[in-house]
Amino acid sequence: MTDTDQLVIRGLRVAPVTAPEHEILQGIDLEVGPGEVHAIMGPNGSGKTTLAYALMGHPGYVVTGGKITWKGRDVLKLSPDKRSRLGMFLAFQYPTAIPGLSVASFIRSALNAKLQGVDKTTDVDPTDSMRGGVSMGDFRKRMREKLALLRMDETFVTRYVNEGFSGGEKKRLEMLQMAMLEPEMAILDETDSGLDIDALRIVAEGVNAMLNPTLGVLLITHYQRLLNYIKPDVVHVLAQGRIVKTGGRDLALRLEEEGYGPILREAGLETNVSDEALAVPLGPELEPAEVH
Repeated sequence: MTDTDQLVIRGLRVAPVTAPEHEILQGIDLEVGPGEVHAIMGPNGSGKTTLAYALMGHPGYVVTGGKITWKGRDVLKLSPDKRSRLGMFLAFQYPTAIPGLSVASFIRSALNAKLQGVDKTTDVDPTDSMRGGVSMGDFRKRMREKLALLRMDETFVTRYVNEGFSGGEKKRLEMLQMAMLEPEMAILDETDSGLDIDALRIVAEGVNAMLNPTLGVLLITHYQRLLNYIKPDVVHVLAQGRIVKTGGRDLALRLEEEGYGPILREAGLETNVSDEALAVPLGPELEPAEVH
């Protein structure tokens, strides 16, 4: 496997745009290859979401050092839309509602934009099915296939994006987008956040249905429970802006049993809080109405 096959992160340092002197990530080194599932776990405030946002070019963050390469290209020189066109995908922890825009229109626009390519060749017009855009017939066929794969009702795509959606529905829409866009590097930012156990299982089944030898996954989570459904190849512990421990699935099980405290102390980090505050909880108990 070469660097051109992998998402390669070297010495990544990231700070908020509003406070560039305050680095949240303080030197991240990571490699994710095709067909691999890497789980990033860590206490609240450790920088997990900052890592996800930095990888996709969120304007609220500035990269103060290091590099990111994907498919042999310097990701930091690409705008967020070009990163997506290159095959990267981010599933948000808190997806935004877009009233008035149907799910079908939203996904078709995104799919057409990706088909145009990262360098936006003039030979492709994503609005024209004769010049590289997806036809309505092909789009509908593809959408039906992905809805069936994810066990979702076809009426789902007629609704407005995330408007009035439950927590489970929002996360399932993220999975539907991922299924339609078929990325090669998926960054899932706390996909399990806000879900009860039934909704979590449904979303995890959707992710598992899309795993394939060409897809690399960076799975960011605070809860070990998600890893009961999506089996990681590698588990990393992120704390105080850097990766302090890497291991296999047994590392996640150790976190569930001991919490983050022992591992942080092994890394020479001061916790300043009790072990109870660093426990890995099972997750929030939500009302059954969250299941959709």
